[in-house]
Amino acid sequence: MNNNEHKPWLASYPTGIPVNIDPDKYSSVVEVIDETLKKYGDKAAFVCMGQELSYKELDEYSNAFGGYLISRGLEPGNKIALMMPNLLQYPIALFGALRAGLVIVNTNPLYTPREMKHQFVDAEVKAIVIAENFCKNLQQVVDHTNINTIITTTIGEMLGTIKGSVVNFMVKKVKRMVPAYELPNPVSFKEALKQGKKFKIPYRKSNPGDVIALQYTGGTTGVSKGAMLTNRNLVANMEQIKSAILPYITEGKEVALSPLPLYHIFAFSVNCLALMNMGCTNILIVNPRDFSTIVKAWKGYPVSLMTGVNTLYNGLANDKAFQALDFTNMIASIAGGTAVKNSVAEQWETMTGKPLSEGYGLTESSPVATMNPIDGSGRRGTIGMPVPSTLMRIVDEQGNVLPPDEIGEIQIKGPQVMKGYFNRPEETAKALNDGWLNTGDIAKMSPDGYFTIVDRKKDMILVSGFNVYPNEIEEVLASHPKIMETAAIGIPDEKSGEVVKVFIVKKDKSLKEKEVLEFCRENLTGYKVPKQIAFMDELPKSPVGKILRRELREF
Repeated sequence: MNNNEHKPWLASYPTGIPVNIDPDKYSSVVEVIDETLKKYGDKAAFVCMGQELSYKELDEYSNAFGGYLISRGLEPGNKIALMMPNLLQYPIALFGALRAGLVIVNTNPLYTPREMKHQFVDAEVKAIVIAENFCKNLQQVVDHTNINTIITTTIGEMLGTIKGSVVNFMVKKVKRMVPAYELPNPVSFKEALKQGKKFKIPYRKSNPGDVIALQYTGGTTGVSKGAMLTNRNLVANMEQIKSAILPYITEGKEVALSPLPLYHIFAFSVNCLALMNMGCTNILIVNPRDFSTIVKAWKGYPVSLMTGVNTLYNGLANDKAFQALDFTNMIASIAGGTAVKNSVAEQWETMTGKPLSEGYGLTESSPVATMNPIDGSGRRGTIGMPVPSTLMRIVDEQGNVLPPDEIGEIQIKGPQVMKGYFNRPEETAKALNDGWLNTGDIAKMSPDGYFTIVDRKKDMILVSGFNVYPNEIEEVLASHPKIMETAAIGIPDEKSGEVVKVFIVKKDKSLKEKEVLEFCRENLTGYKVPKQIAFMDELPKSPVGKILRRELREF
């Protein structure tokens, strides 16, 4: 058999994209960090609210932070939770903890106390870095965990004396965003840095197979599980991301807008690790829902790269102040996390003059598995092709490999696929089969190797035995000029098992239910036409911007 027969995408790779990467180029992520921070020195690595943190400062601060963790008796392999929005403290804490040999547990700051307790107990967390805004929730559960090292931080703590004081005054006194709390022996972030300078991190070799991050899946179905990501997983994904981007950029010169939270696997791997490793300056956006902060950042820096999700690109493309910006420095925008609607991609590309390149991945694949080429040669409406050193296939429910254009489940195999779920051998066995990751995503592959997502297995709606995919309904509705956002779910029905219900945010207030139904009847088969329509001011979303269908089911 021709070796490329089951890898048809190789013939579609643009010039300069390698077939394979070396997942063993570095033995650990710390090795990458050490090399990169020395290489770029005084260049700005991260920027937050106009305050710059150079690669050199990041090197010094993270060493001090790692020293502090060791001084508190934390040992290699212990777990540390990082719970904050996009602040300069995040990369300092991340790199310091990794240098000290700890395992990172990224935690969504919007978690309820119940969700925090589950994650901290499940992951066996012993230390935490937490923004003060969320300490009240930690207070409620800390006694039920093994956490004995608590480092608190404020939004303004690393922004310089004057700016930091103003920001903290606004956050605490004016906006009252920090509820009173009591925690056992908390230490401020700056105090940890000060104390940590006295200690040196002892040399310790970290191996490729060592788990260095427990990245919890969103918990949209069942219980939230910790995907065990190893040095090799994350090094491989860094190299895969770099291989897809490097041919089109100037290393050490680009500025990347980072509106997605770094605790989420997409921004964690793409922005915080891969783009940092390419010498990019990452502009951190604390609250991506406040478009004015994105506009301000764009005006202040020559942004050439950007990452985001469909809802963010949609919102920005419809924002007057953002539309008026200068996009001449743009090279590409990368989208992931959830399906990009064609109407959004078209509008974005018309506005910026540059492609919106959709990719695909899962927490369990570190996360990037596919990407559309960022040179504009990709295919809109698809998730692109597998990144180098990655195999992907479509299988039926019995696990048989399907030919091109047949619809089935995506399976992924590659060096970026997780080791398994932490302390969950049964769940691991369900997810991994002979190295292949079962994704739960329904898709098809074109004869030349482009993959198109049809929908999530769990979101599929069954109407009288017919499969209805919410993405298709949403794609049709998103093309209506009076519709801003939309989401489709299945609701129980006595006659047909389920029927389609849609939730719509209007772009034009004059939109009526009758118009929506007529439009759907023109563009969809009968059983796909919504039986219920609900208009909303906004759709419930995760902090990353994913529409939360599970919450819509409660309406």
